[in-house]
Amino acid sequence: MRLMRHVAPTVLMLFATPVLAQTAGSALTYQQPPAPIADILDARPTPGASVSPDQKTLVLFQRSNLPTIAELAEPMLRLAGYRINPRNNGPANSRISWVTGLSFQSIEGGAARAVALPEGARFTGASWSPDGRSVAFLMDQPEGMALWVADVGTATAREVFGARVNAATGAGMSWLPNSSGLLVRAVPADRGAAPDVTAAPAGPTVAESGGRAAAVRTYQDLLADAGDEALFAHYFTAQLVVVPLTGEARRIGAPGVILGASVSPDGRYLLQTTARRPFSYVVPARLFPGDVVVTDMDGRVVHEVADLPLRDNIPPPFDAVETGPRAAQWRADTPSTLVWVEAQDGGDPRTPATVRDRVLMLDAPFNGQATTLIDLPERYAGVTWGRSDVAVVNTQWFNTRHETRSVVDPSRPGAGRVIVDRNYQDRYNDPGSIATEANAAGREVIQFTPDGSRVFVEGDGATREGEYPFLGTLDLSTGLTERIWQSASGEYETVIGLLDEDGRRLVTVRESRTEPANLRVRDLDGDVTPLTSFPDPAPQLAGVTQQLITYTRDDGVQLSGTLYLPAGYDKDRDGPLPLLMWAYPAEFTDAAVAGQVVDTANRFVRPGGSSHLFLLTQGYAILDNPSMPIVGADGTEPNDTYIEQLAASAKAAVDAVVGMGVAERGRIAVGGHSYGAFMTANLLAHTDLFATGIARSGAYNRTLTPFGFQAEQRTYWQAPETYNEMSPFAYADKVNEPILLIHGEADDNQGTFPIQSERFYAALKGNGATVRYVVLPLEAHGYRARESVGHTLWEMTRWLDQTIKNPTAPAVGSQ
Repeated sequence: MRLMRHVAPTVLMLFATPVLAQTAGSALTYQQPPAPIADILDARPTPGASVSPDQKTLVLFQRSNLPTIAELAEPMLRLAGYRINPRNNGPANSRISWVTGLSFQSIEGGAARAVALPEGARFTGASWSPDGRSVAFLMDQPEGMALWVADVGTATAREVFGARVNAATGAGMSWLPNSSGLLVRAVPADRGAAPDVTAAPAGPTVAESGGRAAAVRTYQDLLADAGDEALFAHYFTAQLVVVPLTGEARRIGAPGVILGASVSPDGRYLLQTTARRPFSYVVPARLFPGDVVVTDMDGRVVHEVADLPLRDNIPPPFDAVETGPRAAQWRADTPSTLVWVEAQDGGDPRTPATVRDRVLMLDAPFNGQATTLIDLPERYAGVTWGRSDVAVVNTQWFNTRHETRSVVDPSRPGAGRVIVDRNYQDRYNDPGSIATEANAAGREVIQFTPDGSRVFVEGDGATREGEYPFLGTLDLSTGLTERIWQSASGEYETVIGLLDEDGRRLVTVRESRTEPANLRVRDLDGDVTPLTSFPDPAPQLAGVTQQLITYTRDDGVQLSGTLYLPAGYDKDRDGPLPLLMWAYPAEFTDAAVAGQVVDTANRFVRPGGSSHLFLLTQGYAILDNPSMPIVGADGTEPNDTYIEQLAASAKAAVDAVVGMGVAERGRIAVGGHSYGAFMTANLLAHTDLFATGIARSGAYNRTLTPFGFQAEQRTYWQAPETYNEMSPFAYADKVNEPILLIHGEADDNQGTFPIQSERFYAALKGNGATVRYVVLPLEAHGYRARESVGHTLWEMTRWLDQTIKNPTAPAVGSQ
């Protein structure tokens, strides 16, 4: 049983000056970042908001601030790809953002009505009932998670099911289609104490393979031994229960390891996905052997959808899928029609095939032959249901970044008509997504115009000048779109709900460069009515300036980034500033798409968490998200020239800010998180463009992710040169600038195991580099605890102060 308990960050350092060398780990108490960063971190978060399915009510959620390290220090089990809190049988605290209060407000106006909750209440998983009259949520209690329901009419809340909800795999509950109650995954009533896994092992753990190819990606938090298996079975076994809003709860069927359960739109059937032994030590629970079945509401199996084997042999390419039925779901616009997908190419995109996926349907009572809705030349990427004669099926193909959207007639299945055919990375020509609305059963279905010939679409409206969200209609016969409304110049306003069938009254969220996001009702033929008035959460940053800058790489690719300058800065008066460039590379198949520029001048930007933008309060300029495109045109692999393209993009960015006079060579730092950390290490290893780097939660040795990483589909054995060339670990002897490494001790991201930073530090140390390595206890890939976030920002500020802001200060890393 792997429990995580630690109390202070660990720091390992090595400095170029021998007298300062410290090679042992040193415990350091958590430090506070300089003012005003700490004050901003402790400010009350802006409430969250959600509109009811009937578009009549707004619910406002009071969000908790950053959790304390003590909250993250609660016991945590890491089992089969999940992280759970054994105390309450729910997700670990590192994966929950708790809500502490809620209130209801009418869309038509009036004051918000707060719902009374117990003192110290915190909850998660809030969900509207299909009729919009109630909100259900899971309340954290000392002995477990309890189901509560808040009533809109009375603005009161009550417990409807005790602290026995099993939320190990997610929400743990969902509404019945008629809003009369909820389907709950409960802890079995007769479950005893957790198994004791502290006894000495009875023997070794053995893995073997009989020659069957089974390439597996670098998953985190897998089962490791018999003790983990016992704990997984204990905490993940659940009993389905129907919990009415009034009356007694009723059990459905027998307990099992239930990974998914959904009620049919007519409330007559259940679609269940369960896992069964033998459990695997090499893949997460979603790939364990299991069953997908349809049962009645008493738990009797009426149809077997799939008998799932262990799926540890899915091919490495990103378009690869498992064989047999997958993606089973209920059709949203019919009472009880089952829909699923089956690969026709063996699940391997490398196999030549005209048809890749087949979408099938089967109506209740599920004793007939399945009907083919449509055959697809690319991978199935979802379906949006509308009515008996209209659904829209999406496909995607990663190799080409291509997508299609096809209109199909479910009443006459077998073919479709393509209405969208595009590169899905092309932001300028995105026609928008189909707008949906909740039907009587609470399922999302296409929102049609009154005459039924067109559907509403919503899009980002990306242009060179900025994103200007829009509402439009799409003609189902031609695929052409027409815009009804678009956000005004200088504003960013997006639609979150339509209040009438003509799309003339909208609920929107609007922000601008100087005004925070707030909800409003917009009448396209009349007035705008504010619904909320949330203040600026960080007024200390109100004077910061931002501008989009554009520049060109040596090979002609257009690049851009957002330049932020501190409040009160004057270039002519103050001269060049120390500058941090914070970036994240992206892969493309089209240089023109890679070079698309979108201004952000109409967005309200305030940092949160451990954002690098907090450094604006300390006198730094920041070039945020400068383009780092890695382009593989005409079928070439982008990563085969990763280093060359990365260095060229970085050089162009440095030349641009130096040419503007806001930065100077020798006082520019580079940094990034995750793949941005990987980028940072490579730039320090292969260029002399930067004076220092900050690399957070990265991966630095690609031989430790041999079955693919990021957008690389090839295995190490197919492209060893690329894997080696892209690994900064292999070039640790070339890193001659100071580098700060930070990593969460409990990183849960695929591929960024903490050992990546540990071994990279060792390589840098062994080659005499100037390096500081900070390990944040209990933290995952993103940092959550207030102490961890504050300390990270302290480390970053202090590091840059001593390397590019005031290089004559005490040596880097001194205490």
